[in-house]
Amino acid sequence: MTTLSIDSGDVKVIEKYAKTGFITDATTNPLFVSQAGSSGDPKLVDDAVAFALSSGERDESEIVALAIDALAVNLGASIASIVKGYISTEVNPKLAFDTEASVSRGRRIISMYENKGISKERILIKLPATWESILAAEILEKEGIQCNLTLIFSFVQAVVCAQRGAHLISPFPGRVLDWYKAKEGRTEPTEPENDEGVIVCKKIYNYYKKFGHDTICMPASWRPSRGPGYETDEILALSGTDRMTIPAPLLEKLEKSEETIPRVLDPVIAKSCDEKELGNGMLDEKEFRYLLNMDGCGNDKLAEGLRAFIAETEKLEEIIRAKVLQRSNQ
Repeated sequence: MTTLSIDSGDVKVIEKYAKTGFITDATTNPLFVSQAGSSGDPKLVDDAVAFALSSGERDESEIVALAIDALAVNLGASIASIVKGYISTEVNPKLAFDTEASVSRGRRIISMYENKGISKERILIKLPATWESILAAEILEKEGIQCNLTLIFSFVQAVVCAQRGAHLISPFPGRVLDWYKAKEGRTEPTEPENDEGVIVCKKIYNYYKKFGHDTICMPASWRPSRGPGYETDEILALSGTDRMTIPAPLLEKLEKSEETIPRVLDPVIAKSCDEKELGNGMLDEKEFRYLLNMDGCGNDKLAEGLRAFIAETEKLEEIIRAKVLQRSNQ
């Protein structure tokens, strides 16, 4: 019905759930890579720094960038030995508005995986759903490099990702709910079917099925619609979606639950939804930017998400830079 991925950079946690058979994939993000750099397996970091220093690159910032990519790939490779499905590895979020650099970085990450004997068919290059990064994904997809477009908080982002051929998207229902609750000053519980994050994910799923888009809808980032004690509300309300990526604490709650989970989203029913096709099947840049700007949640949360991911990346850069200087002075 729905394929599950674990949202974690902790190899031991991933191994635990992979053994249960509940998950087949794993996703990482700049936070997980930053944690790997600061408190994870020292060998992953040391190997990444050594790789970057042996590359022949002279510019310090480029050495640091290469080491961070190598660290992300080292982490991904260790996960790939545990799960049998996709591994998502993110391009530096600082490149979110640079199509050419994002394409180059995506190709480099794939090459690094292939040098470790891991085929590109198992890797999803993770990019934030800005206009420039969506175009980068379009280029990479045409080269057979599959992409996961993340930081999706609006319907228009999802539509353009599909129109440009993205393999998979990661909308964030929990953060959408956060935005609406903050905007409206809501403190009372929300029924899952009225949860704005659930609503937009259902709309995306239905649109994809109705208009024949093969793009996979994989929601991530969850909140309890009805408050504490109902942590799996959004997950259950979106059962039947193509895939989900779920953190370990929520996987544990699902594992312990004895409730039967009814299917909510159905591809056949979705085809009869009343959604209208946007942009005659291909929105252009002006239309995308206008519609995203008019979506307060999408606009605000995309910027907020980028700032958070970039902040984690900058923390990691300082850690790696210090290690590079240390190794260089030995």
